[in-house]
Amino acid sequence: MGNSLLLTFNTGSSTIKFGVFTIEHEKPRRIGKGLIDFRQHPPSFHLQEGSEIFDADLKAELSEDLHEVVDEILGWISRHFDLSDVKAVGHRIVHGGDLFVDPTLIDDDVIDRIENLVPLAPLHQPQSLRLIRAIRNLRPNVIQTASFDTAFHATNSDLVRRFALPRELHDHGVKRYGFHGLSYSFIAGELRRIAPTIADKKVIIAHLGSGCSLCGMSEGVSRDTSMGFSTLDGVPMATRPGALDVGVLLHLFGEHHQSFEDVEDLLYHRSGLMGVSGISGDTRELLASHAPQAREALDLFTFRIAGEAARIANTLGGVDALVFTAGIGEHQPPVRAAICAHLNWLGVELDQNHNVEGGQEISTPSSRVKVLVVPTDEEQVIANEALALTTSKRD
Repeated sequence: MGNSLLLTFNTGSSTIKFGVFTIEHEKPRRIGKGLIDFRQHPPSFHLQEGSEIFDADLKAELSEDLHEVVDEILGWISRHFDLSDVKAVGHRIVHGGDLFVDPTLIDDDVIDRIENLVPLAPLHQPQSLRLIRAIRNLRPNVIQTASFDTAFHATNSDLVRRFALPRELHDHGVKRYGFHGLSYSFIAGELRRIAPTIADKKVIIAHLGSGCSLCGMSEGVSRDTSMGFSTLDGVPMATRPGALDVGVLLHLFGEHHQSFEDVEDLLYHRSGLMGVSGISGDTRELLASHAPQAREALDLFTFRIAGEAARIANTLGGVDALVFTAGIGEHQPPVRAAICAHLNWLGVELDQNHNVEGGQEISTPSSRVKVLVVPTDEEQVIANEALALTTSKRD
């Protein structure tokens, strides 16, 4: 059957995660996934197809337009899947600003509008644009779609989104947008499927990975979130600080005479768990370490996450369920336990055995707040939205 594949690309600042989906019964089903890692030299290509794993180093030279690299990437994928069967290529775009609150087909106008948002996401947006343009150059007849990480939070009220800054700055886009929206969208859908009695109640989702944020939902839509104008805000992360007194930045620029580039590098790459511990930004390494700095980093991490959950509960007017997701949230019981211990006063009671042994619901029967672990899948959301857009275009 023709046009039976979908490709998805989830582009970060230095990596690209991709998915390969087949269309069965008018729904996308993942049949392959992979990662291109530009942090390694040469960049590495990783593909998993079922139980089979394939790894290679990319030979193409990195260029500004990425044409040769993307051509090689598509070549490796085509050794395992028939890319002549591709119906569409879906992309995760970090920032949609106020311009994009729904997924969209990509055309020249959409590319221009995404480019206008580069100042709001300078590390991620340009990489997505390079990939989109490279695929257009190499496969000009393939439909491409965009799914926006900020779109899920468009339901936040103006009160939640506003900073206490002059009104003209808000009117020019200086406001809280929120991120990880594709993950939250997936969890919202999963709750409707696996826990329908919870799905429309007051739910706080903790997306904890190398990037971390929280989202408060009621009636299945976002009401508040920890990340704001940028992906630096909210809770501490692997290498990002989370919420920070802006006076610190004035101090660094003034008393320390640091450059914009130095401060940007500090905030994105040398802070968070890495900065506090001086050891690693990976919670697995910190949990295995006996160094007091590692314990302090983890204590700060869990303390701030619990504090943000309490703040979001205030927005919601209470909380009925707490959901952990993403790499740390799904796989690290000690982190979940520490966060929940801080939230005992809110009615969170963790079943320690269930927490360690795994499972969907890890709270005690008497807990006033249900605690769940739900795996997320951003690529599935991208594939779902790409299929819906191309089906609509055909109809």
